Amino acid sequence: MLAVHLVSFYFSKLKEDPTKKVDRFLHAMRLHDDQLIDISARFQAEMRKGLSSDSNAAASVKMLPTHVRSTPDGSEKGQFLALDLGGSKFKVLQVKVREGMGIRRGGVEMEEKTYPIPEELLTGRETELFDHVAESLKDFMTERNISPEKKHPLAFTFSFPCEHTALNKGSLINWSKNYQVRGLRDKDVVQTLRKAIDRSGGMDVEVLAMVNDTVATMMTCGFDDQYCEVGLILGTGTNACYMEELRHVDLVEGDEGRMCVNTEWGGFGDDGSLNDYLTEFDRDIDAASNNPGKQTLEKMVSGMYLGELVRLVLLKMAKLGLLFEGHVSEALRTKGAITTANVAAMEEYKNGLKNTEAILTGLSLTPSPEDCVAVQHVSTIVSFRSSNLVAACLAAILSRIRQNRCLRTMRITVGVDGTVYKTHPQYPKRLHKVVRRLLPECHVRFVLSDSGSSKGAALVTAVAQRLASRRQQVDETLAPFKLTQEQLMLVKSRMRAGLEAGLKNEGSSAVKMLPSYVYRTPDGTEHGKYLALDLGGTNFRALLVNFKTGLQQNTRLNHK
Repeated sequence: MLAVHLVSFYFSKLKEDPTKKVDRFLHAMRLHDDQLIDISARFQAEMRKGLSSDSNAAASVKMLPTHVRSTPDGSEKGQFLALDLGGSKFKVLQVKVREGMGIRRGGVEMEEKTYPIPEELLTGRETELFDHVAESLKDFMTERNISPEKKHPLAFTFSFPCEHTALNKGSLINWSKNYQVRGLRDKDVVQTLRKAIDRSGGMDVEVLAMVNDTVATMMTCGFDDQYCEVGLILGTGTNACYMEELRHVDLVEGDEGRMCVNTEWGGFGDDGSLNDYLTEFDRDIDAASNNPGKQTLEKMVSGMYLGELVRLVLLKMAKLGLLFEGHVSEALRTKGAITTANVAAMEEYKNGLKNTEAILTGLSLTPSPEDCVAVQHVSTIVSFRSSNLVAACLAAILSRIRQNRCLRTMRITVGVDGTVYKTHPQYPKRLHKVVRRLLPECHVRFVLSDSGSSKGAALVTAVAQRLASRRQQVDETLAPFKLTQEQLMLVKSRMRAGLEAGLKNEGSSAVKMLPSYVYRTPDGTEHGKYLALDLGGTNFRALLVNFKTGLQQNTRLNHK
């Protein structure tokens, strides 16, 4: 009888929808809305920790001030050189920002050249990397006949976590992605670049701004959309920035206006706040990475890891006999054998299953049609979890902006860049849908950035020049009201003379020093009820004042 049940169970499994067994196997990766709301609340708590000077050091979301104080308004203009360092390639650009054209009254023209970065420089000394950057800049200027005699403003996109003390000063906190360059940590990146340019010689440039790719993306989209106040990167790595009220940014003096904050949200979960959402595959990814225990969220959602997550899931399922009849090829055991581009190909609308079969065959596997359906579903769950986690964190940022402004509803635009968002056929739609479901009170628009990193850095510089020019105009207008130390001492001396003359009733002193016949200030023993009249402004007040004595002295005031 037992044998009959076993055979029946075996055949029922054979006929089972292959997606069902994947759903059971990866149930921990399938996040529902209650979990996303919980994750969003945890991220908001980490944002508050990062913004506070008391708790920033312990925060996993660093909330770094960028010293970018405004988004573009369309009146920016100028010609700039730009450097873009942050991925496997490096770009040099000439950017011209013009007034009077385009949606926001301005237009941007760009010429660019991409330079490869030799693999050995990613793990070499910082001088070697920046010498390569400087030589590339010199080659670009020579090729484009850019005069070395004239001083050129330069914008630098540096897509790694930095602690800024000014728009053009920032020290590296740590490397991310596949960069492990030695000798730059805690050093001023802009100063390192300047020294490399000086060593190369033959160039007269001034580095006016250093920003990361996230800020640059927000600025690029902000040039065409005045509602764009959030930048989002979904590529090899992931990050987000937004315009925060300056009064909430403890790490910067001042409380008037706003400042762009670089969240560095890739580190969310480094303090264990996402431990209950981590799977064995996430832990395997972390253990095999070059930065164990760091960039937890990034390893769950970004393009550098999605393909490897899928490979680890398929390897485990094959070993358990749930795929490929238990066969495990050597290629499937090889780290990096499945890329995020493969994941995107598997999820194409029409050719997804065909692509899946071709990818698996390329791994020396012989998949059945059911295997292909199951593997495609694995890719869907892994990438869907990624978009869900990003949506939860983005919802936290948008909710904070709305709360800062005390708005019931809000219209806002998110500027987005990155290969995952650009190339994955399903990712954008999923992300948009979940964000809007989590925040129905916000009207959120997503705009894909056009050459975001490079163009945006130049726009940051242009905005900084516009604000500096405006400050100069204000300073010039108010210059007649500015008093020197000598003038203040003269006013003090004259005021003292006027006070003394008034007290002595000498001559016609401008300071009258009139007696009020009030001989003492209150000592706390006063009591009783009094009527009072207040006449002196545009309104007249009548008051009933009741002074009480005792253990708890207080005054009750009724007025109209």
